Amino acid sequence: MPENELDYFHFERNRPSFEDLGRQNGFRYWFAKDLMKMLGYTDYTAFKKGPINKALTVCSTLDIDVAVNFEQTTRDIDGAQQPDIRLSKFACYLIAMNGDVKKKEVAMAQAYFITVTEAFKRYVHEAQQVERISIRGEVSQREISLSGVAKHAGAENYAFFQNQGYLGLYNMSIKQLKELKGIPDDRSPLDFMGKEELAANLFRITQTEAKIRNEGIRGQRKLEDAAFSVGRQVRQTMEEISGTRPENLPVASDIKSVKSAIKSTQKEFVKLDKPKKQTDELLLPFKD
Repeated sequence: MPENELDYFHFERNRPSFEDLGRQNGFRYWFAKDLMKMLGYTDYTAFKKGPINKALTVCSTLDIDVAVNFEQTTRDIDGAQQPDIRLSKFACYLIAMNGDVKKKEVAMAQAYFITVTEAFKRYVHEAQQVERISIRGEVSQREISLSGVAKHAGAENYAFFQNQGYLGLYNMSIKQLKELKGIPDDRSPLDFMGKEELAANLFRITQTEAKIRNEGIRGQRKLEDAAFSVGRQVRQTMEEISGTRPENLPVASDIKSVKSAIKSTQKEFVKLDKPKKQTDELLLPFKD
């Protein structure tokens, strides 16, 4: 497809649509570089580092097969073979929900996908819910990394070390925070945090790890002091910028429910795009 033809494809009903841009060969797919233009992006590297990588994180966090939804490929673009990705409709949806909402094209795409599936309309009403899963996945990864760094630096009791980070950020322990927000004892408070609060904790965790590495901090007591210090600085920054104390941020819906809803959305997308008839042609190699 000539590059300038993509200018005609939009998420608006009165113009050639996202659906028209889909291709079929065994399963329905869209090319990432085509979707990029539809969403108002011009730099593919930035598009991959931003919305695509966040979408991949969500997919991995949900234990949904990444390879099936994001298939690496090459295709002819302007007479040269270039790397691209074949995206399922679910992958397109995740990318759009992780896009820059300041772009009108992204806003239109998000509105479009909300109307497509009943699961999304019933349970997930904001793109922030999808972003929550992405950030929650990053937090889990960084917590594992911080745990390894802290233990290598001499943390004998990781729970005490972890608790100091919460004390610094919230002025209360993990147990007190759970009591304040009505979070079950057997659940992590992270599972009930909104996007803003999760992002604050992600920053706290990454900066604690960086401080330990950069300053060569060792020993249980010094590590606890470092965790508290970083948490307190993040708290002060939040108060200075937004006037918000993290403990006063609203409790978000259980992230397990959000994950369940998005998994249901993925299943509905598969049903919507499933070919009505299976023929031998569907077994042929891809032809772009």
